[in-house]
Amino acid sequence: MTPAVRVAVVDYGAGNLVSIGRALESVGAEVTVAGDPALIARADALVVPGVGAAAPAMARLARHRLVDPIRAWILDDRPFLGICLGLQLLFEGSDEDGAETLGVLAGRTVPLIDAPTLPHIGWNQVERRRPHALLEGIPDGADLYFVHSYAVAPADDTLIVAETAHGGRFASVVARDRLVGVQFHPERSGRDGLRLLANFVGLVGRSSERWPAGTVATLGAR
Repeated sequence: MTPAVRVAVVDYGAGNLVSIGRALESVGAEVTVAGDPALIARADALVVPGVGAAAPAMARLARHRLVDPIRAWILDDRPFLGICLGLQLLFEGSDEDGAETLGVLAGRTVPLIDAPTLPHIGWNQVERRRPHALLEGIPDGADLYFVHSYAVAPADDTLIVAETAHGGRFASVVARDRLVGVQFHPERSGRDGLRLLANFVGLVGRSSERWPAGTVATLGAR
């Protein structure tokens, strides 16, 4: 029997850990809530969720001695999923509060452009720019659940896998090698959100050095 994929969900006081943990377990992962570097080191994949602002989030990560381990994990090209604020922290800084963030991707977090309402809360379409195995089995234009007022603006446009419109358009899925990030909350996005998490867990379980852009065998997909 294939061992379960071990996923560490980073606990830094900025995410709904119960919901994301249960969602990952429902698609076959073995989940550890990790608030210190030792627990992260034992995992096969790292998930950084999050809500709120960048500056307090970075302060909490620093207080728990997690900044350098997360950076090292990504630089080693180990499987990583950032959700909402967990995506935004990957870039160099945030216009929300001027915070310097992890800086593993070039670009910034910026206000939503021409948004009809702020914050952007609710279901909205995620429209694909290019294929990626993270979105396998999810219809192009599927509705997923958002809660945010800021979004990432990558310096490298090729990082963008999918976009969403709320007034202006913004990047809602980004990917580079075995790093992926989503602006929406898959754990609150019903069947398609669970499918995305199943795809992620399935990718982690693969032995290939690089993740494919196309079809992926998933664990627990529904």
